[in-house]
Amino acid sequence: MWRICTKECRQFFSSLTGYITIIAFLLLNGLFLFVFPETSILDYGYATLDGYFSIAPWIFLILIPMITMRSLAEEYKSGTFELLKTLPLSPAQIAWGKFLGATLIVLLSLLPTIIYAISIQMLSSTGGIDTGSTIGSYIGLFLIGSVFAAIGVCTSSFTSNIVVAFISGVILSLLIYKGFDSIGSMSSSNLGYYIQMFGLNFHYKNISKGVIDIRDVLYFLGIIYLCLLVSKRNIILK
Repeated sequence: MWRICTKECRQFFSSLTGYITIIAFLLLNGLFLFVFPETSILDYGYATLDGYFSIAPWIFLILIPMITMRSLAEEYKSGTFELLKTLPLSPAQIAWGKFLGATLIVLLSLLPTIIYAISIQMLSSTGGIDTGSTIGSYIGLFLIGSVFAAIGVCTSSFTSNIVVAFISGVILSLLIYKGFDSIGSMSSSNLGYYIQMFGLNFHYKNISKGVIDIRDVLYFLGIIYLCLLVSKRNIILK
């Protein structure tokens, strides 16, 4: 499993595209956080990373499917999947290896953004940022990235077309992230609240408050497990 994980990371960073993808993620977040007037932290008047944590999931919606679209689709297309199946690895280990490789890339893309928190803390004249909320938001953002990675591996396991894998990964991630929110907001009754509980954004906002509820964590882990279960089934059937 770890062989698959490290192989995914090596392949991603073996070309200039991988580095450009990470740089684009950091650049876009930096522009939204410090440059664009509608979202610039410099215009808020107080130290907060709320703008970054609200924008980053939307950038992840594009970035992570770009990372995962080749996970299994490229293996099917190039014929290397048959070679992969000859390795002493179970279908579950292949699926988890692909997922862990993508998740490690997500983590590596998040680590440099800690400089945003350090910069804002240094720029703040009084108080500084809310440390608890910031840590919770980073945990929530990593969990969202992990779910998107699992969805991307899952959609890639269905097809040998990387474009189809990318588009379906984006659409499914978007539906799970904001779809339930949108449907729930159309209802004025308590039912709308319970519908929103099925969405990623509901649990992300809970964790972003700095309070880690085991129910929110289990929700993220449950979606990851379900996506990888489907991926394992598709690998068995190929």
